[in-house]
Amino acid sequence: MQLIDLALPCPAEQLAADEALLDWCEGGHGGETLLFWEPRDIFVVVGYANKVATEVNVAACEQRGIPIFRRCSGGGTVVQMPGGLNYSLILRITENGPTRNISAANQFIMEQNRAAIQSAIGQPTGEVSVRGHTDLALAMPQAPGTFRKFAGNSQRRRKHFLLFHGTLLLNCDLKLIGELLRMPSLQPDYRARRTHAEFVTNLNLPAAAVKAALARAWAADAKFDAPPPAEIKKLAREKYLTPDWNYKF
Repeated sequence: MQLIDLALPCPAEQLAADEALLDWCEGGHGGETLLFWEPRDIFVVVGYANKVATEVNVAACEQRGIPIFRRCSGGGTVVQMPGGLNYSLILRITENGPTRNISAANQFIMEQNRAAIQSAIGQPTGEVSVRGHTDLALAMPQAPGTFRKFAGNSQRRRKHFLLFHGTLLLNCDLKLIGELLRMPSLQPDYRARRTHAEFVTNLNLPAAAVKAALARAWAADAKFDAPPPAEIKKLAREKYLTPDWNYKF
């Protein structure tokens, strides 16, 4: 599997890179890939079908000058900020393999990621759990049976390849989530109507340790074959920087 850390000039290009890479592989130009990027600025990203006014405190974002973007995959709304780590997996879809459909791919990928993060923490079992469909959460020893989310994930599929990507809270300013987002319109049962402050937590690991654990789990170490930068810039300019896309719902 190919591996890269990708640092692009603006959030729109980072979001465009995921879709461009998926299309690049679907077109026969690249193979399975693990990509990392770390946000340098604060911005909000809604899932493909999210309604901005429902999920985002738009007034707070406007007051702070924080932009709102839309990604190409589903799932909920996230606040991107320094201290977070994003990863993107491009995997081949096989007819009878673990990526054959959405549910099978979710289960396969989340278990791989769960085990990788558990190894990075340094304990063999027990602390990291898959919750909902595609959340990673930490068990709270002081409250048995309670889990706090530190990573959300989502999926986008083409005919031959899929994109599975997520955001991990490592050392983030978590209060920003409650200030910039409304309570989500869709919630997993394990959230139990908890506020953002009560529900999320930082993993409190360095990004390098998490990257290394995920790279080992996916055997990612090959040279990266990326779409031309011009393709990413074009997609960002024509889609991810436009109000028609970002505020379509």
